[in-house]
Amino acid sequence: MVDEKQPGYLNTTEIDEESEALEGYIVDPSRYADNAARLKTSPDGRYVLIPQPLDTPDDPLNWSGGKKWAIIAIVAYIALLADYTGGTAIITVIPQSMQWQLAQATVQRAVVGNLFTIGACGLFVVPLASYFGRWPVILFFQCVMLGTCAWSAAATSFRSYLAARIINGFFCSVGQGGALMWIKDLFFFHQHPQVINYVEFSIILSPYLGPLITCFIVTDVSWRWAFWVCTILSGVGLISILFLDETLFDRKAPPSSRGTFFTRLFGIQQAKAPRRSFVQCMARPVVAVTKIPVLTILIYYFLNFAWVIGVNTTIGIWLSSIYKFSTREIGYFYFFGIIGVLVGWFIGHFLHDAVGRYYSKRHSGRLDPEARLIMTYPATIICCVSLIVLGFAFERQWHYMIIAVFAALQCVGVMIVTTAINAYLLDCYPEGSGEVGAWVTASRNWAGFMATYIQIDWVTRLGPAKALGIQAAITFASVFFMVFLQMYGKRLRHWQGRMVFGSKN
Repeated sequence: MVDEKQPGYLNTTEIDEESEALEGYIVDPSRYADNAARLKTSPDGRYVLIPQPLDTPDDPLNWSGGKKWAIIAIVAYIALLADYTGGTAIITVIPQSMQWQLAQATVQRAVVGNLFTIGACGLFVVPLASYFGRWPVILFFQCVMLGTCAWSAAATSFRSYLAARIINGFFCSVGQGGALMWIKDLFFFHQHPQVINYVEFSIILSPYLGPLITCFIVTDVSWRWAFWVCTILSGVGLISILFLDETLFDRKAPPSSRGTFFTRLFGIQQAKAPRRSFVQCMARPVVAVTKIPVLTILIYYFLNFAWVIGVNTTIGIWLSSIYKFSTREIGYFYFFGIIGVLVGWFIGHFLHDAVGRYYSKRHSGRLDPEARLIMTYPATIICCVSLIVLGFAFERQWHYMIIAVFAALQCVGVMIVTTAINAYLLDCYPEGSGEVGAWVTASRNWAGFMATYIQIDWVTRLGPAKALGIQAAITFASVFFMVFLQMYGKRLRHWQGRMVFGSKN
């Protein structure tokens, strides 16, 4: 029998998830009193379920594991398509510039415009999904994405193509921007890092998968076929959306009925539920970014992810000019990204949970959100070392396999970082899961937007060793944002309080 006077012991049968987010999550069932036996735990009895699911099959937390993972797999696939199509556009710049008789820098504007609007997409997806429901919003955005992919393939002028890419970016990131929202709806606190790791694997993989496949396409057929492939893949995504389900569920005022398949798909059932005003929903991302921990994470991630895109931009140019790689050989080279992301996912699959378990054992069964940030330290160092070696490798024309190895290591580091910061923000602000996820997506893509603009000129002006050395220094300096959060994050969350999005109608 547990001693109820034991320090840190909880004598309660209720779990307030928002209070847990402020004080730290108690995940060890032994830390609760005997009269809390009614608390639901994981099948193996190791974790208290946070939040506690309601006794109804309508609660998405009670759905079968197969249904949950099928939904996440579809969302991850939709998320992959955004940067896959963006990566496709990077490779088609050369044949497009030849066809339209324009400078490559001019055609590159379509890539940059697409990156910027991909970042903005989630900031509209999440508030709309909070008002209309998850399912109808992802359906609508995917329909527009399909149309703009076809438009990109059929464009007869650069102006038309540019418009297609900008509009495509605004609608194609519905899976990326809303991923954390779906994860929070379906999974419990102790499952979050593992599920995030799977979804982020597909997102970080996509910028390498797109160029890899496109390199093989454009060597044999017209560049248009690269975008017709994107159109086909988007069509598959649209069909797969029909196998999703609505996960928006209010546990404080659960609906009396789920309605039919079609009323949920088109948002009719969701419209019957009590909702906040449309203006309040659209203001949710603004509320989220006013939280200092959120803003700190966004700055840290921006300063890390930018140089991944910068290296990705530089590699193709140096491989063709120095190592005389053909387009097909560059395509093979892009396997470095896939291998790096795969290794990062594999490491994260075990280490994120292991660090969490070790931390909770050392802190009487309590897991503070700041524990998620521990993994960012070694991951940031990996990114720094990779940038330094890559700079010297480009400068001194070392063997291209050195470039492949350390570019892959950079992918390992950024993959670990991405899962860690998403898990941290989700733990800190479970009530704003979608909003913080949308801002992370914006930070990632706007970092890529910036890097695409400055990287080539920067490397050309200073040389690879100096330019990437400065980027490594910036990356190393960014780790002090993590030190700041681990020291003051909890106090800041107490001081600013929870995210309050307004009262319901």
